[in-house]
Formats: sequence, C-alpha cells, structure tokens
Amino acid sequence: MNNHDTIMGKVNDQFLPQDGRYDDLIVYRKSECICDVTDYFCKHYMDRRTDRTVDQMMQAARSGKQNIVEGTAASATSKETEIKLLNVAKASHQELLEDYKDYLAHHQLVLWQAGDKRYDHTRKRCREHSDREYYTGILPACSDEMICNIAITLICQVDVMLRNLIEYHKQEFLQQGGIREEMTRGRLAYRREHPQQQPVPTATALSRRERDVAAREADLASREQALKAREASIASRERELAARERELARILRLAGLDDNDGA
Repeated sequence: MNNHDTIMGKVNDQFLPQDGRYDDLIVYRKSECICDVTDYFCKHYMDRRTDRTVDQMMQAARSGKQNIVEGTAASATSKETEIKLLNVAKASHQELLEDYKDYLAHHQLVLWQAGDKRYDHTRKRCREHSDREYYTGILPACSDEMICNIAITLICQVDVMLRNLIEYHKQEFLQQGGIREEMTRGRLAYRREHPQQQPVPTATALSRRERDVAAREADLASREQALKAREASIASRERELAARERELARILRLAGLDDNDGA
C-alpha cells in the first residue's frame, strides 16, 4: 500500500468508520433464532398449501433479521437509513408476534403469563441463549404451544433490544450529527495531522479553478476592449484637433494674417 492509500485509509476511518458489523449484535443473533424457530414451527404445525399465514410468518421472520443486517450496514453513511430499517425490523417482529398469538387463540392453547413457572423458565432460557444450536436442539421435544411461547418470548426480548438500539442511534445522531458532520471532522483532523500535505484536487476544486481562470480571462478581454475604445477615442480627438488647426489656418489666410503673407 502506498502513502496516498495509507492517508486515504486513515481519513476514511475518521469520517466514515467501517464498522457495520451485525453478526456480533445479540439482537441479530436472536433474530436468527426467531427465523429458525419459525421455520421449524411452520413446517411441523402448519400447512403451506392451505394456510397463507405460513408465507407471511416466514417472510416476517426473515424481514426482521434482514433489516437488522441492512440497517447496520448502512450505519456508516446514513444514520437516518439505519434507524428506519431497524424500525422496519421491529415492525416485522410485531407482525410475527401477532401471528403466534393468533395461533394460540385459534387452537385453544395457552399464552404463558408472568407468574407461570413455564413463563419464568422460558424467559430465563431465552435470555441466556442467543445461539441457534440451542433452539434447534430443543424444538423436536416441544409441543406447538411450547414453541409459540418460546417464539413470543424471543420476539419480546428482541423488541426491547431494538427499541433501545434505535434510541441509542437517535441520541448518537443528535450529539454527533450525520455523515456531513463526520466528513467535516475528518477533514479537520486530516489537516491537523498533515499540515504540509497539499489537498487532493477534487472535481469541485477543479471546476472552481476553471471558473476563476475563465473569469480572469473575461476580465482581461474586457480591459483590452476598454483600452481599444480609449485608443479609438484619442485617435478621434487627434483627427478633430487636426481639422480645427486646418480650419484656423484657412481663416487666418482669409484675414490676411497668414505668417507667410506677413513676411
């Protein structure tokens, strides 16, 4: 890597930090678990051929996960886009939550509530596990009621995480601004670290220079025209003066005051 690439890399990190890592986020890993649980539930307890809810549930689970990915990837260039996509992920999980609740209601199954030992145990286990292997390992031994309550617990936990993450990014935007502010800080930091370094010409800078040169050329052309006009004016005055001198000489001759006659 040459010196220019090194400098540009440092500047890029200053105003466009390339984190965008979603796979380290617990909220993302839990959304993966929601996808796995939903996939298993739909394949074992629902009929895709007769129930349109299957596709809707699968799509909602996938949308929740994918929008976390896209939102996190967009964080370097647009906090607004990141926040919007995280909100879409939140909405997708809410839609999936309602589908699970509807299934329990339509099949006369129980939605576990606080105080129920099953609720407390499931909540504790879901809080402890964000690994897909745990859920794929326990699902074969679970009933449809148990799977629905596991999914609902995971969705509620992810909802809280997304709400906190969105609020965090809102505050971050209010305090630090967006990409324009990041770029300004990056330029200032670059200038402090490289006071002797000439700025890299940009298309904008080049166009400004071209406009400056064109303006100077136009000014010179205007001055040349003004000079020619003055020269023409002087020539006209000289011709006028010569004409007056000839007329004066004629008058003197008629008056007999011509110098040659007086001699």
